[in-house]
Amino acid sequence: MQAKIPATVVTGFLGAGKTTLIRHMLMNAEGRRIALIINEFGDLGVDGEILRGCGIETCREADIIELSNGCICCTVADDFIPTMEMLLNRPDRPDHIVIETSGLALPQPLVRAFNWPGISTRVTVDGVVTVVDGKAVTEGRFAHDVTAVDAQRAADENLDHETPLSELFDDQIACADMIVVNKTDLMSDAEIDALTAQLNAESRDGVQVVRTSMGALPVGVLLGQGIGAEADMDVRGEVHHHHDDDDDDDDDDHHHHDHGHDEFESFVVMRGEVDDSKAFAAQVADVIRAHDILRLKGFATVTGKPMRLTLQAVGPRVDTYFDKPVGTGPRETRLVVIGQAGLDRAAIEAALQA
Repeated sequence: MQAKIPATVVTGFLGAGKTTLIRHMLMNAEGRRIALIINEFGDLGVDGEILRGCGIETCREADIIELSNGCICCTVADDFIPTMEMLLNRPDRPDHIVIETSGLALPQPLVRAFNWPGISTRVTVDGVVTVVDGKAVTEGRFAHDVTAVDAQRAADENLDHETPLSELFDDQIACADMIVVNKTDLMSDAEIDALTAQLNAESRDGVQVVRTSMGALPVGVLLGQGIGAEADMDVRGEVHHHHDDDDDDDDDDHHHHDHGHDEFESFVVMRGEVDDSKAFAAQVADVIRAHDILRLKGFATVTGKPMRLTLQAVGPRVDTYFDKPVGTGPRETRLVVIGQAGLDRAAIEAALQA
C-alpha cells in the first residue's frame, strides 16, 4: 500500500504574503515534486501566473491547478475533491501537495474534507500554515482584541458581533499548526516581539509562531510537520461556528455555512501599457487610499520594457517586480481590485485607467 501523500494548507488573510511564501518554497524545493492547488478570489488568476513565472522546474504547468469557481471551503465537493482525486491518480504522483486558499476561506471545512472516503486513505494534512501580515495586524487593521470586545459585551448586550475580517482572522489562527508572521522588515523589534507573544497566547499549545519577511522560510520548516490535522478537528473548531454541526449530512456540513462573502467584492480593470513603473505604482497607491481598497494585484506592461511587471498591493503598500518576458500577446495591463462591498467601481476604473 502506498504511503499517504502529505498536503500543506496555506491560509491567511488577503495580502498576507501566501503566494510570496509559496514562490520562495518552490524556488528552494530541494528536489521535491510539489503540486499546487490555488484558490483565487477574483476573475484573474494572478497567483497562478506569479507562480508560473518562477522559471523553475517545480513550476510545471501540470503541477499548478487553479480553482476559481468560488471560495474553496464552499466548493469542497464540486471542485476540491475531484481535483485531489485527479492529482492522486496521476502516474507521476507529487511528493507533496500545497493548497493556497483564498483570503476569505475558512481552513476548517477544507481540512475536514480530507476525511472524505475518496481521498482519506491516500493523502493527509501535513500541517496548516497561517500567514499573517505582521505590519497590518500590528496596526490593528485585521486583528481583534478579544478582551476589549468581551468587556464591551458585558456592558452592552446589544453590541454587534465582530466584523467578518476579525472572524476570518480568528478562525485561521484557531486552525493553524504554524503561524508565519510575515513582513517583519516593516516592523520594529518591539512590535515583532509583542505580536509573536500575542499569537502564542491566542493559539493552541504546540503551535509554532515563526517570523520572516518576503515569505523566506526554509522548505524543511514549512513541509514535513507530520501533523495529520484532519484527525484532530476537535481542537480546531471554528471560533464563530459557521457550520450547522448538528446536521449529519456531509453535503450540508460542507456547503451550508456563511462567513461574510457578501461583505466583499472583486473586479478586473484593464488598461494599456504604462509609461513609468514607479509612477504607476504611486498612482495605484493613491487610488487605494482614496477608495479604501483592501487588495490590488495584477500585471502591467511598461513602455520600452520587454519584461512583464507584477504588481501586488496590500492597503497603500505596493510591491512591484519584473518576472518574465511579455511575449507576443497584447501589451496590456490587467488588475484585480478586492475590497469590502460598496466599492465605487466606475471611479476606481477611471482612476486606474487615467
